[in-house]
Amino acid sequence: MNHLSSETFRENAKAALADVQLRGALKNATSLFGERRKEAAASLPNWEELRTQARAIKDEVLSDLDRYLKEFARHAESRGAKIHWAPDAAAANAIICRLAQERNARVIVKSKSMTTEETHLNDALEAAGMQVVETDLGEYIIQLAHEPPSHIIAPAIHKTRQQIGELFTAELGMPPTDDVDQMTSTARATLRDRFAAADVGISGVNFAIAETGTIVIVENEGNIRLTTSLPRMHIAMMGIEKVIPRFADLDVFLKLLPRSGTGQRLTTYQSFITGVKGAPEDEGPEELHIVLLDNGRSRMLAHPVTRQSLACIRCGACLNACPVYQQVGGHAYGSVYPGPIGAVITPQLMGIEKAAQLPFASSLCGACRDVCPVKIDIPQLLLHLRGEISQRKGSTAERLAFKVWARVMTSPALYKISSIAGRMLQRVVSISWNLRPIESKSFHDQWTDD
Repeated sequence: MNHLSSETFRENAKAALADVQLRGALKNATSLFGERRKEAAASLPNWEELRTQARAIKDEVLSDLDRYLKEFARHAESRGAKIHWAPDAAAANAIICRLAQERNARVIVKSKSMTTEETHLNDALEAAGMQVVETDLGEYIIQLAHEPPSHIIAPAIHKTRQQIGELFTAELGMPPTDDVDQMTSTARATLRDRFAAADVGISGVNFAIAETGTIVIVENEGNIRLTTSLPRMHIAMMGIEKVIPRFADLDVFLKLLPRSGTGQRLTTYQSFITGVKGAPEDEGPEELHIVLLDNGRSRMLAHPVTRQSLACIRCGACLNACPVYQQVGGHAYGSVYPGPIGAVITPQLMGIEKAAQLPFASSLCGACRDVCPVKIDIPQLLLHLRGEISQRKGSTAERLAFKVWARVMTSPALYKISSIAGRMLQRVVSISWNLRPIESKSFHDQWTDD
């Protein structure tokens, strides 16, 4: 499948709407996630209080991000980790390629990471001669299919069991079947060999704790623990917004993230990684490298409206609630970040010119805002970006006309003069354009006469 572009969202969406199988798969999956989320949220009597608390923590971090990042880096380095600062995607990929080449790496295993998808890390590593294997089942499926992810937490949400069975038969030699247990067993057996042969493990980061220098990664499959502990080198890539101030703050997010994302009260595994192992007999990597990625985040941070975009914890709840995403799926957005949050983040990361259609890919119904665990006002952000796009697209004459109109409508004297001028010209205008003539007396004059 060809990777679609954000610049052609309208055409992408039309094609997706014609795909009955795709829409059926999306309806089933998003409905299930939505119902599970409601039940999981209801299990906490202080759900709304937690949402407010999480947003306050994120606002605290974002208002003083440079300080918290330095604190995190200092504590991580004190435990043996090495910190790398990457201003953009190219720099992040170059750092990781260099580190892997210094290890003479041939096989690399990766856990699910939206940030590495954002930078197209796999392409860079493969171009450097390395084999990259995705170990999350959903990511592994779309890697075999040569497709980008279609959802933030469920990369293969758009595929049916039958499609996955056919893919495994073609790519892995599995006997034809759509039995879920058989398919997962086939993937597990294949991936186990890759873990054993891997020279480097690469992961993302869900949270980075400034107070301790700890990175936290949550999962359900156990592949992250293998990725971060079996290879001798572990490289973690994280967006600079992932830092939180204190270890105690993690309690709030570990209640909100799984409930919002998959409807679970807690994910199966939570990995807390603080530096490298202390002794040869300990578990963990000999080297830990953490790449802190900016890639446009500083620009988002600088504006008081767009700053709240960085509060996102990548739960995917807004996708499941969005009527647009439910119909067209993730590929139509042409970005690793689809759905409402993608319509906000992608134009800011890629540039508005390349993703100008995405902020308009919304009904502004507010469902995304209602389910967001950190209370991001996505409709406000969409309107803000629409305003920027309209301002850039508007012609000089159009902008001047609206300025003149605004000046006239806010000045009684100018409004009266324009009314008189309009009546003087109405004969020519009404005859030429067949318009209804202006009343001989304005409402104000009639009111005064009465």
